[in-house]
Amino acid sequence: MSERFTPEDVEIWRRDGVRPLVGFFTPDEVAAVRADFVTVFGREAGAEAGLEKKREGQLGRFNAAQFKDLDAIPLECSPALNLIGVHPELIAFAKAALKTDDVHLYQCQAWAKFTGDADYDQPFHCDFVNHTLTVPSEADHLNSVTILCYFTDVSDAHGAMNYVTRPDSARVAGPEGSLDFSPEHQARLQDGLKAMARSSAAPAGSIVPYGIDIYHRGTNMTAPGGVRYAVMVCFKAAGNDAVGYHAWPFHHTKPWRNIFDHATPEQLACFGVQPPGHPFWTEETLRRAQVRYPGWDLSPYRAALAGGTPAP
Repeated sequence: MSERFTPEDVEIWRRDGVRPLVGFFTPDEVAAVRADFVTVFGREAGAEAGLEKKREGQLGRFNAAQFKDLDAIPLECSPALNLIGVHPELIAFAKAALKTDDVHLYQCQAWAKFTGDADYDQPFHCDFVNHTLTVPSEADHLNSVTILCYFTDVSDAHGAMNYVTRPDSARVAGPEGSLDFSPEHQARLQDGLKAMARSSAAPAGSIVPYGIDIYHRGTNMTAPGGVRYAVMVCFKAAGNDAVGYHAWPFHHTKPWRNIFDHATPEQLACFGVQPPGHPFWTEETLRRAQVRYPGWDLSPYRAALAGGTPAP
């Protein structure tokens, strides 16, 4: 049993498509990750006034400025931020939600927002359009779980994500309703969803797990000097090739030593690294891996090879 979530939390996520959990991370974990955000993004405050760029009557729109301070791990900072996406308790929640003992992390990004840097208001949308080439499965464990993690206190003035639960949104449109961009349809869709929207405002250390079929939107930063530090974490069942985002090997120029030098075998397995005992590991592949990552502790892999431990 986890000390940070319950079976009921998982069932609510399964029913509603979203389940906010307050105080999931400890104060020490929050402080360490927040310090890394300052290291990476170099700022601790935004402007005194928010930026308003929407047209009259528009709920929100996407623009490049919203994503200016969004970057994928690994990053040049401590293990705190680099490994928070594979925190053992997040892995445990993903395994329970996806009904599997083998999950892969397929997206992990640090996202800093600052008052005045952009108009962060977005329209309601679903994430399946850039996580799969098809559509969400009716069986949620065949999709994925996205976990929005807050590392600053987030009020409605600090860009709290708004969302609509699956039962509520079904009264307006299924996720495929997001694919119709005609002005008339979008006006009905956005108005209908806005009436049932809920805020994810929560203190630092809270998380918001949700599915790729869930309508949600970013909201604007209006708090004077406001800052929002968040990490986007996405898990899928290992072997589910229908879902994807990052191709981790494509980002080989990023500082992967910051992960390999500190991660456990379970955490590395979330990136697709073969676990100890897997047939991939031989004396030669271990030698080559050590050349690539001199600081990687390969002793669990060597011990499994010497002992003939079978792959899990």
